[in-house]
Amino acid sequence: MNLLVIGLGLGIAFLFQSILGFFQIRNFSKIFHEMSKQGKVLIGKNPKKIQSGSIILLNIDDSGKIYDGQLMKGYSVFAKFRHFTKLNGKSLPEVAASYDELNNFDKLTKECILNAYRNFINFKTGKMSRSDYDTSVNFLDMPTFRLWKNNIVLWINDLKKKLSFNK
Repeated sequence: MNLLVIGLGLGIAFLFQSILGFFQIRNFSKIFHEMSKQGKVLIGKNPKKIQSGSIILLNIDDSGKIYDGQLMKGYSVFAKFRHFTKLNGKSLPEVAASYDELNNFDKLTKECILNAYRNFINFKTGKMSRSDYDTSVNFLDMPTFRLWKNNIVLWINDLKKKLSFNK
């Protein structure tokens, strides 16, 4: 009985996390869409599994001048994008090349800015990989659903073995 309660509790926690993750992805899509109406959007990411991760979205012009920014930073699915105006009016290549300028930011933000700069250079030189500009998210590829899918596949395979064994 206790094992059933624990399993049910874990299942509910996974479902709750998946729902909140869906809302976080929806928030990202909404912010990205709004910013893309204003012009080019550059993405800098610093994903982490256990530590706090971060994503920065920057509206830039062709020369790399930043005129708007959003930053999401946090440990959980409760993290949301916040306006990030510290870079407004500055040139991304100059910020990325300036040790003093980068030291004004915490480590997560610094890594996002440098990743955004790498993406900017790759875009300018035509060397972007699909993962650099792919913003699509398959909800069913989230860890919870992958786990459920794997469990269902294993269960079906076991059932097939049992049915074929009984013949």
